[in-house]
This record gives sequence, structure tokens and C-alpha cells, in this order.
Amino acid sequence: MKFSRQTTLWSQATVTGVGVHSGLPVSLTLSPAPVDAGFIFVRTGLDGPDREITANAKSVTATAFATVLGDREGPLVSTAEHVLAALRGIGVDNATIEVDGPEVPIMDGSAAPFVAAIDQAGIVEQAARRRFIQVLKPVQVAIGDSFGELRPHAAGFRAEVEIDFANPIIGRQNYILDLNPQSFRRDIARARTFGCMNDVTRLWSAGFALGASFDNSVVFDDDRLLNTEGLRFTDECVRHKVLDVVGDLALAGLPLLGAYRSVRGGHKLNNAVLMALMADRSAWKIVEADQVAARRPRAEVAGGMLGGMIAPAFGPDVS
Repeated sequence: MKFSRQTTLWSQATVTGVGVHSGLPVSLTLSPAPVDAGFIFVRTGLDGPDREITANAKSVTATAFATVLGDREGPLVSTAEHVLAALRGIGVDNATIEVDGPEVPIMDGSAAPFVAAIDQAGIVEQAARRRFIQVLKPVQVAIGDSFGELRPHAAGFRAEVEIDFANPIIGRQNYILDLNPQSFRRDIARARTFGCMNDVTRLWSAGFALGASFDNSVVFDDDRLLNTEGLRFTDECVRHKVLDVVGDLALAGLPLLGAYRSVRGGHKLNNAVLMALMADRSAWKIVEADQVAARRPRAEVAGGMLGGMIAPAFGPDVS
């Protein structure tokens, strides 16, 4: 398979779960989409006709507890970031995401179930060349004590994430990811959403997080981890923040060639930096895969996967 081409899914795959805020059952079906479609959400199960929206930075309507997508008619789907991270993380360019409720199912709180669904559907190469958004100059945003920056990085997409929580069990953690299908699967996809018990209790009383549980969240109190099975990684919290970055920045509409640095960030900061980049037309340009490859050393083939920037950054992890 040539990684200079766009990809979509070979067939459909469906997952079922509950919405993390509503606690109601919901099904999500991933399907193929045509060249240059990007990620299209279709909301079914409404009283009226189905609603459809292309997932991009302008479609974000809220970022308080998750990334919410919508349009002039109002919100369409919440908690979009984990399925978007799975698609972008393992190299899918075009897909339709059909959801029969107001939220993407939280599953186990990570992107791993969506990666499994993509594997079930399979990934197929399309005729058109893959396109990228190349960051040309730094773009920075500060919100309170949070800071985010996108800067040029010719070798693909890199995420540099730092978190700093007052809770001593979480504390300060750092993680750097050079995105490729292997690193996403191995190091990021299984990292679960997390929170502190006092925050969860407050959300419950406000009518949020009604579907949150120890089955889909990592929960801490003031001095210990409450999940009996423990952590999947010693630094699972910051890895999950990296997962969120991959999903939120998938809303650029194309894979990014750049490095993203986030300090004490979240969905709001991720979207603000992406919107700042999109607003400055001198800060980015669209390039095709052959243009990128022409500026890079010749890729080596190893184990059936191209070893250069194109393959590990965004190529599908299938044969």
C-alpha cells in the first residue's frame, strides 16, 4: 500500500455504549467516505431528518467538558474527540461517523475501542493524493495559565503536552508523541479519561457525567487512585491529554505537519490554537504528499511499512 494516497474504511463497523453525560445507550457506526470528504458526522434518531456536519474547527460549539460539534441549528454530537483521535491516529483520511444519540459513546474512556472498530472495518487506499496542512510559522494562544502553540515541524506531527494538577497523585506530567500508527496504538490509544472524585460528584449534581463510572474513567480522590485495576500507564493522565490533542486537532480537516505544545491545556485551548492557525492565512499552506516527500530523504522500507515521514505520520497500519 502506498502511503501517499488518501484512505478510507473498507466496510462498516459499529460500536455501542453509553453517553458519558446522559448515561443513555448510543450506537456509532463508522463507514467509508469519498475522497476529500474528511470526517463527516451524521446524527440519526431525531424526530426530524438526519443531520450531517463536516468535522472541522468551525463546527465546534462547546469545549467545557468535551468537544461538541454543531451548526446553526444547535449542537449535533458531543465527545467527538476520541473517535476522531482514533481515525487520525491510525491514518484514516475520510470516514462517515453515524451516531444515533447526542454523544459519541464513551466506551472504556479511551480510543482503543474505536481503533478496534477501524481494524474490523479495514482501511483501503483511495485514488487521490493525501493532502496536509503545513504549519509555516508559530501561532500561540494563552488562556489564563494555559498556553498552546503550533510551530513548523517538517518531520510530521508532534505533540508536546504538559499537565500540572493540584492533586498530588496526578501532579505534573509531560509527554512527547511523534504521531504514527504504531506509536498511537502502543502508547496513546488505551489511555483513559480521568478526573477527581470531588469533580465527578459536582458534575453529577449538575446533571453531567451521568454515564461516568470506574469502567470508563480513571478516578482519584485526594491521596489515592480509586480504580481497583490500577493504571494502564504510570503517566496515563498526560497520555490521555495527548489523545485529546490528536482528536481535537483532527478538526483541522487535514493531517497537520507541525509541532503542537500544550501547557495545562484542554479542549478549549486546543480549539483556540487551531482557530488561531486557521485565521492567519500566512501561517499555513496545503501541500500534497509528493511535495512533502520531495523535501525528505528517500524512505526506507522495513517490515512492510515505509520508514519515512509519510508512512509513520499518517499511513494506515494495515497490510
